[in-house]
Amino acid sequence: MNKEGKTIAFYIGSLARGGAEHVIVNLASYFCAQGYKTYIVTKLVDEPEYPVPDGVIRMVADITDTEITASRVKNLKNRILKLRGIWQQIRPDIIISFIRKNNLMALASAKPLHIPVVVAIRSDPARELQGRLFKLISFYMFRSSAGIVMQTKAGVEYLPSYLKSKAVVMPNSVDSRFMKDDAVHERKREIALVGRIDDNKNQKMVLEAFRSIKEDYPDWSLHLYGDGERKESLQKEYADRSVIFHGQVEAVDEYLRGSSIFVLPSRREGMPNALIEAMALGVACISSDCPCGGPADLIVQGKNGILIPVDDIEGLKKQLKRLMDHDDLREEIGKEATLIRNKLSPQKVNLMWKEYIDNIISK
Repeated sequence: MNKEGKTIAFYIGSLARGGAEHVIVNLASYFCAQGYKTYIVTKLVDEPEYPVPDGVIRMVADITDTEITASRVKNLKNRILKLRGIWQQIRPDIIISFIRKNNLMALASAKPLHIPVVVAIRSDPARELQGRLFKLISFYMFRSSAGIVMQTKAGVEYLPSYLKSKAVVMPNSVDSRFMKDDAVHERKREIALVGRIDDNKNQKMVLEAFRSIKEDYPDWSLHLYGDGERKESLQKEYADRSVIFHGQVEAVDEYLRGSSIFVLPSRREGMPNALIEAMALGVACISSDCPCGGPADLIVQGKNGILIPVDDIEGLKKQLKRLMDHDDLREEIGKEATLIRNKLSPQKVNLMWKEYIDNIISK
């Protein structure tokens, strides 16, 4: 039953298991529970995907094989028309779009229907809007948006002055699985990395750092959770009984609960879910101080985590050894890190989204 009498549509490329997709699924679940008629519209279906929450309606907007032509321009037009047809069918009061080209598609398809569109940039804007022409087109089209959701204060500064008034910082919330204290787990001498295995996530630096110090720490091991294009090559290069590539796992929280150290070595991030989750579980965290400032917004240096410069392998080795040598320091930093649960609780962040969206709809 649509108690609120409002309809909200989230738009993204797919529900593949990534950070932005996870946020959309959680938001859709929340708004559905609040009584909004809630849709998730995706360009396509990918595998594996997050399950669609109960009560949320999933729609797919891609053109079919028979609708594809030899003309890229015509295909783009057909995709916009297909998406516009969905908006005409469901008549949302607001559209929330996530990531790069999806934002432009949402704006182009909804503009003639006068449906407000909020666009969300989910990583470092310099990366998400890379390409001079794409950035210019994006900034031009963002002028017609009802709002621009950024993840960090530094991200807002990337926008031109005429768009900053449209921008709001909306942090990610702690997933409810990571808010639980119901199970006491013994911390093993394990260092954990969670995320897509690629050059940006920069797992190679951690593998190299661990290789150079592991002889002094024979009871420690390094655990990587996730898949990606660099997984196979890194597995071959760093094959060792103390380095374990787990691949994509269900219930990663259960693995993190038993870890002693978490490392996020990324070159660029928005507001990293993996770091938030590790902190919420009380794991002592080391993160690169990468653009666009997500880790720096979360970590108070030396108090609830440790920041190191991007690509600073010597700094990483120093901080790893420091944490590996001192059980009490790991425990102290981890305990302080759990306070992120209060700052970024689902209740607080979801309410921020609700107030923001209701305000736009009311206008």
